[in-house]
Amino acid sequence: MATRSRCPRPLSLPCCCLLLLALGSPGFFQSHAVEVDVKDLSNNTCIYAKWMMSFLIKYETNSSEYKNATLKPSTNVTHDGSICGNNTHAPLLAIQFGAGHSWSINFTKTNETYQGNIISFTYNTNDAAFKDAKTKGPITIVVNDTMHPVQLNTVYKCHHLDSIEVANVSLFFWNVILQAFVQNGTVSKHDSTCEADKSTVAPTTIANLTTTVANLTTAPITTASSPLPTTTSKPVEKPLIGNYSLKDGDKTCLLATMGLQLNVSQEPVLININPKTTNVTGSCGNTSAILRLSDSNRTFIDFTFAVKNTSANTQRFYLKEVNITVIRSINGSEPFNAGNNNLSIWDTFLGSSYMCQKEQTVLVTEDLQIHTFDLRIQPFKVQDNKYAKAQECSLDDDTILIPIIVGAALAGLIVIIVIAYIIGRRKTYAGYQTL
Repeated sequence: MATRSRCPRPLSLPCCCLLLLALGSPGFFQSHAVEVDVKDLSNNTCIYAKWMMSFLIKYETNSSEYKNATLKPSTNVTHDGSICGNNTHAPLLAIQFGAGHSWSINFTKTNETYQGNIISFTYNTNDAAFKDAKTKGPITIVVNDTMHPVQLNTVYKCHHLDSIEVANVSLFFWNVILQAFVQNGTVSKHDSTCEADKSTVAPTTIANLTTTVANLTTAPITTASSPLPTTTSKPVEKPLIGNYSLKDGDKTCLLATMGLQLNVSQEPVLININPKTTNVTGSCGNTSAILRLSDSNRTFIDFTFAVKNTSANTQRFYLKEVNITVIRSINGSEPFNAGNNNLSIWDTFLGSSYMCQKEQTVLVTEDLQIHTFDLRIQPFKVQDNKYAKAQECSLDDDTILIPIIVGAALAGLIVIIVIAYIIGRRKTYAGYQTL
């Protein structure tokens, strides 16, 4: 058991100095590792941290639609306000980055352990990333940290990617190395590994990772001396059909029924969304609606629906945008993010529902597709918690086969008549001779 650490001598807010270094790292978000060393007046380290983070933020636009923006600390990170703590103020780790964005966490301890306490994140919609935001200015969210208590005088390490979701913001953290309440200014050589990194599965090929992301755990790195076992890939089962809904007050404003399967072709991996472990959030409006599905905080799918006016002066709704974030559990790698804001599918009259029982494929990007099964959706004008009359997709419309069959039969009959006529003419000519 670790011995109790000595608290650094009381310091006032301006009395701490900090060294911060941003290191580049490849990945889907091209995030940067942030390294922080908070020191007291005697130049002794009191907090050491190195981690990677990114933020996914949903915001409302001037046209009352919703979009996603991604923020990440880059090379212009500052550290104003970080302190070692004293009898009045808790130790605080704070950074600032970009155009007015900031993030901070404070720490508490007992006689034997320490842990993160409150996380505060402020994002500024005056940033170019929110160029069409309806509300301009800084917005702050506060949330409790999910970190479990760590033994004093040990370094907390967690390569596994973790997330915290609050309001319209998703915070992602990975490759975390942290020690608060550092003793005698020296970072400990003893590690405390997070539970997610301790959980492993047997080495397997990527092609076999066909279960829901929520069921995946951190897989060990396979070296050349440990060859992958030869296994037979099992066919991917059809996803379970989920029933999802949103309410505006006490009234249902959106209904959705579907089975969802993600095809991440870059891996490759197929992911079935499990409705039993999926949380439903979103928003309803007169001309725009968002359905967000979060499968065990490992897969986030945002469906954005919009209303359009046609030349016939009628209104129709359609799926306009899809944004997906997949937290990949392999070796604590970065989240995979893909989106398409130029869709025009699932189109039908406003006040109706759209239905397609056969499998459909939604092309989000070249690297990610969504397969839907037994789809039915109504994002506007839901009455009495029930679907309105459905517009069936062309794949389901068997009535189209009737005119095709009739047309083919008529064409065949015409061909037969023409052939018979030509043969008859030839026989007629053959019966006459020139005198």
